[in-house]
Amino acid sequence: MLEKITDFSLNLFSLKGRTAIVTGGNSGLGQAYSLAFAKAGANVAVIAIADDEGETRRLVEECGVDYHFILADITREGEPQQAIDQVAARFGRIDILVNNAGMCINEPDVLKFTRVQWDKMIALNLSAAFEMSHEVAKYMIPQRSGKIINIASMFSYLGGQWSPAYSASKHGIVGLTKAYCDELAQFNIQVTAIAPGYYATPLTEKTRSDPDANKRVLSHIAANRWGNIADLMGTAVFLASDASNYVNGSVIAVDGGFLVR
Repeated sequence: MLEKITDFSLNLFSLKGRTAIVTGGNSGLGQAYSLAFAKAGANVAVIAIADDEGETRRLVEECGVDYHFILADITREGEPQQAIDQVAARFGRIDILVNNAGMCINEPDVLKFTRVQWDKMIALNLSAAFEMSHEVAKYMIPQRSGKIINIASMFSYLGGQWSPAYSASKHGIVGLTKAYCDELAQFNIQVTAIAPGYYATPLTEKTRSDPDANKRVLSHIAANRWGNIADLMGTAVFLASDASNYVNGSVIAVDGGFLVR
């Protein structure tokens, strides 16, 4: 804890010796969070439903830290607890959890969007994030420290056509962030969320390659460009580090100014 301004140091941004868990941390935005933590000095555990042929392991281990992969479906009963316990047994402590795993199923006809799609998305995007947070709190509370970072979305603020469950789950993630902040702040645990804007990833390639759709998105972004995955890495390290110890319950939009328009 900083007592005076002269106590401030860039070492506050270091994650050296810490253990970070990233769900879905071996692809897309999740891989960026994993690598960011590794570059800041943390050991990284990735929990995902598929391996990536060792690419994330190579990137992380090149940073001189340890990498542990757990194959698990965190929507299945008991698997969040088993995965968390396995990480704790491997590293001896858990300092950071990023609830990144998620899905979006689109259906242009609202009458065809049923409980089948709804239940799958709520289970992964929201319920699994709660279970992971609940299990990791069992380790963070006794050590009186920890960081839980939830991944929200622009659709935490908006309605959004074609996928009511996605918008609802991302609104729910913001509610979970605030509720768990209220519960865990007394134990020196910070619970925050990152809301990414529109990023140039394989998932958005179709939109970016359509001139009309691309123009429509860019017209809402003050920076006039799609985000690069690397744009998220600094925010993730900040929220995972001691530099953000008095940031709690906040949702940080990393969106190039999308929400101002």
